[in-house]
Amino acid sequence: MNNYRKLAAAAVGLGLVTLSACGSSSGSGGSGGSTSVTLVSHDSWAVSKSVLADFEKRSGYTVHVLKDGDAGQAVNKAILTKDNPQGDVFFGVDNTLLSRALDNGLFQPYEAKGSDMILPEFRVDQAKHRVTPIDSGDICVNYDKAYFSKHGLTPPQSFDDLVKPEYKNLLVTENAATSSPGLGFLLGTAARYGDGGWQGYWKKLKANGVKVVDGWEQAYNEEFSGSAGGKKAKGDRPLVVSYASSPPAEVIYADPKPKTAPTGTAYGTCFRQIEYAGLLSNAKNTKGGKALLDFLVSKEFQDDMPLNMFVYPVRKAARVPAEFQKYGQPAKDPERMAPGKIAENRDQWVKSWTSLVLK
Repeated sequence: MNNYRKLAAAAVGLGLVTLSACGSSSGSGGSGGSTSVTLVSHDSWAVSKSVLADFEKRSGYTVHVLKDGDAGQAVNKAILTKDNPQGDVFFGVDNTLLSRALDNGLFQPYEAKGSDMILPEFRVDQAKHRVTPIDSGDICVNYDKAYFSKHGLTPPQSFDDLVKPEYKNLLVTENAATSSPGLGFLLGTAARYGDGGWQGYWKKLKANGVKVVDGWEQAYNEEFSGSAGGKKAKGDRPLVVSYASSPPAEVIYADPKPKTAPTGTAYGTCFRQIEYAGLLSNAKNTKGGKALLDFLVSKEFQDDMPLNMFVYPVRKAARVPAEFQKYGQPAKDPERMAPGKIAENRDQWVKSWTSLVLK
């Protein structure tokens, strides 16, 4: 849920309590014997206070959380500061940016306790264990049901639909150069239309009035007319690049709760995102960092995570909330792309996309 999902997470801005700093500031940084451990993440990190407090009590570590913007910004900053990192563990690098982090030596090897419980389809880097899968989600276009009902329009369901005249000036997406969901959406179009077809698709999307903003928070909570935040901000875009797990958030955090989700998902526009965490190469508290990684794959955290960050757990038999099953099912056939292909093409694609769409 970044950052992105993020993830970027759909609950941010809807009343969910998130943590910018937990516990006391004493002992921050320090040696391997420090009682403080710092997690660096994108802005959408969240955990229940009771779950975190239980980990702190059992481990003896005080956890500090440093949020560093959207996932793309956070990863780039972590790379720039890798020789003197801001923390011990980084959470929120996803499959769209993973090769950049690994190629720049951001993480040191550590196989977290409980990794054997992670579903096989999410495991990567098995030879070195530099990153640990934490969650998954689908980056998809969401739509404002009320808008389409009012205007007698059928909501779009596919990438092809988005370039049709009836959806002109309705879509807002995030910058692929700075935002994880924005990049995921770009990769989804590249997977759908191929190396030679995605640029032509984006020319059509631009001609059809797509709006680009810096990050998910602005797109979803300010520009999108279907979200609680967007309504308050008088957003006028009924289509937004977000997550398949965003509709449940609009139900869970609404007061009063609606009988059905006010937003829907265009499942023909989805790209599968997986988020990872890793022990930073020059972490000051490696022992604490390892304990924190063990916690992130524990059943306690994995069960707690969906209703905090609105992503799916990757641990076998982890609990999936009923609201997810009713309103936020994962895509049955999302677009996917091999990590090697992302690594080979990402930077050039983003450069071409920036020239094509933003200039």
